[in-house]
Amino acid sequence: MLKQRREAPAIFNHIILSLLVVFALLPIMVLFFNSVKSNAEIGSNPLGPPRELHFENFKTAWERGKFSRTMRNSVVLVIGTVTSVLVLGGLAAYSLARLKPPGSDGFMLYMLVAATIPLWLYLIPLFILWRSLNLLNNPLGLILIYTATNSPLAIFLLRSFLISIPRELEDAAFMDGANKLQTFFRIILPLAWTGFLTVGLVVGLGVWSEFQIALIFVQLPEFYPVTTSYFAFASRFGRDWALTSAAAVMMIAPVIIFFLALQRRFVDGLTAGSVKS
Repeated sequence: MLKQRREAPAIFNHIILSLLVVFALLPIMVLFFNSVKSNAEIGSNPLGPPRELHFENFKTAWERGKFSRTMRNSVVLVIGTVTSVLVLGGLAAYSLARLKPPGSDGFMLYMLVAATIPLWLYLIPLFILWRSLNLLNNPLGLILIYTATNSPLAIFLLRSFLISIPRELEDAAFMDGANKLQTFFRIILPLAWTGFLTVGLVVGLGVWSEFQIALIFVQLPEFYPVTTSYFAFASRFGRDWALTSAAAVMMIAPVIIFFLALQRRFVDGLTAGSVKS
């Protein structure tokens, strides 16, 4: 009887989770179905599986949307931003977690506040400044903005990962003659790499899917990231549902594949960072 009482909530939880999975996956399945249909079939069968496969939609969308160039632009933005955030944020988080400089508590409060300030409050002066510095239509300009907007949260998360590492390991390294920078790269970084991977994954996915900043600060098509190029493509071929669906699948496919490949490390990193605060 007691066993049945314990199994009842578990079954209920599985039902709720199954419904949530269906709710999350159904739009993606419909999008993929429509990407391999003809426009006529989409009109007659917009939700069901395709009766005839049209994989040429991907090739046509790829060529007309010039997604080889825009995806390359997005990869540059992701790599540049993730590298900058992890290097600068990692060193800042290590300083706050271990060195405890004067005013570190106030700085952490500033990081929390800065992470919640919307970009729209200082968008106009930032646009004027970027124009005067010739950083419009420039990948470096976007990387600087993405680094600045993602660093506060990254520093806060990385600090929680570093605090969870026992201090005795660093003390042993200091006794062996290592300085603070050597200790960080040789002791701390190998132990906290799941945390850095988690932060890098969050930042990378955010940069890949970012739209509003790129739309404002990039106007030349040759510098479009994948999100703004898809917006231009959808505006041009808005009536061609097959091509726009195929382009959308190509845009989200790298994100899904990358996340599924690293999801175990992502969960491990989140749980490791929650040991201490």
